[in-house]
Amino acid sequence: MAPGCEDNAVRFQFGARPCARVPRQPSVKAILRDLSRTRIPVFQRFIYTLTLYLLTPFVLYRLAARGFKYPGYFARWRERFGFFPDPGIQDSIWIHAVSLGEVNAALPLIEALMLRYRDSKFVITTVTPTGSDRVLQLFGSRVFHVYLPYDMTSAVKRFLDRVRPRFAVIMETEIWPNLFMTCANRHIAIVIANARLSERSLRGYWPIQPLVRRAIRCASFIAAQSASDGERLRALGAPEPRLAVVGNLKFDMVVPPGLRERGIAFRVAAGGARPVWIAASTHEGEELIVLRAHATVLRRFPDALLLVAPRHPERFKPIAVACRGYGFRTATRSEDRGANAACQCFVADSMGELIEFYAAADVAFVGGSLVPVGGHNLLEPAALALPVIVGPHTFNFEEVTENLIGARAALRIADGEALGASVVRLLSRDAERRSMGEAARAVMQRERGAVARTMAIVEDVLGEAQELANGYSESERI
Repeated sequence: MAPGCEDNAVRFQFGARPCARVPRQPSVKAILRDLSRTRIPVFQRFIYTLTLYLLTPFVLYRLAARGFKYPGYFARWRERFGFFPDPGIQDSIWIHAVSLGEVNAALPLIEALMLRYRDSKFVITTVTPTGSDRVLQLFGSRVFHVYLPYDMTSAVKRFLDRVRPRFAVIMETEIWPNLFMTCANRHIAIVIANARLSERSLRGYWPIQPLVRRAIRCASFIAAQSASDGERLRALGAPEPRLAVVGNLKFDMVVPPGLRERGIAFRVAAGGARPVWIAASTHEGEELIVLRAHATVLRRFPDALLLVAPRHPERFKPIAVACRGYGFRTATRSEDRGANAACQCFVADSMGELIEFYAAADVAFVGGSLVPVGGHNLLEPAALALPVIVGPHTFNFEEVTENLIGARAALRIADGEALGASVVRLLSRDAERRSMGEAARAVMQRERGAVARTMAIVEDVLGEAQELANGYSESERI
């Protein structure tokens, strides 16, 4: 096993201390098994790393190609190889959140960390430009932000040499073998927070399971969202003593001050007392379904307004064109700022404002669920006591979705054909909408507490890491 990773299994047991081992004579079978466990991941890591280096020209081409549609992908490309000015920080606390959704999920935990470790410097990395924009919007100069480098050994080392973290929080399930093993070799403690792993992702990891097992065992602790996530992470190789179910950080979200009032103001400007529904985080393949559903809604409620918020910026213009192509009177956030009384379809072509539009709606459809993407976060509309509609594909958020459906706070439809009728039903039944909204609020309240539990884990791991560092210093003096 990689130096540092297996040692961490003893050093960073949550609430435990290293203990003496009683040597015993290993059997031949045990020796062969240990050799197999060592050689397979070492070979896989060599092939994995070599493949990454060989793919570098294609990666640059892909960055450039995506940069034509969304310039943020090619801007700052050097950061993706670990090249950026040294910020001159030491012993930083580093949080990694891959994209916009993960940044939003990490927000309450980051704020708690900043409050608890206010004398520390904070580094936040992302992978996508939308995540980067959200970090800068939320934290500005309070943090040092760069893109996470590709998982090439040299790039990882350059990154760590510049940000010098003493501790890392990796959000959800970003398991990068070279990154994790290099952190372990440098005695940088890692907590995987809000960890989730779908059945599909588990199957995807299986061909390189020995390598991933070796990587995940470099983590000091894995804080799983749910029992099913915990079981899948255990199957992947997460060690039992350093794995616990702590809940979903998204349940701890706080509704921003003044949000409801801004939602009311948007509705007043859009014509006041009219039905409003939102299709949020939609993907290609869902957008036309949503527009057909809105045509159904308009037949029952001629003054209804649809707010549509595509998941990815490259879909902003196509969905606006499609709305107009359907004959809907259309406005956009970028051109018109808000909707007026004549508007039938409003395209929220901005990032980081989705919750603002949820606050203006009566009913929410959460996308990525009518196509096999796996769904998106239902807890923002739930926190605002909105009834939620989802499609059949919610495997990325299965436990949260089933929780809300079981509480009668969310409604699952079998396919896109049912969307329009379901929106009409909820807009027609005030009592059902209120009942679903109150049920959603109750679920949010009941499931809170993951931030406090994760903070307890962080403090314990940091304490263990400090004791370990002091032990190294003492041994060096001796």
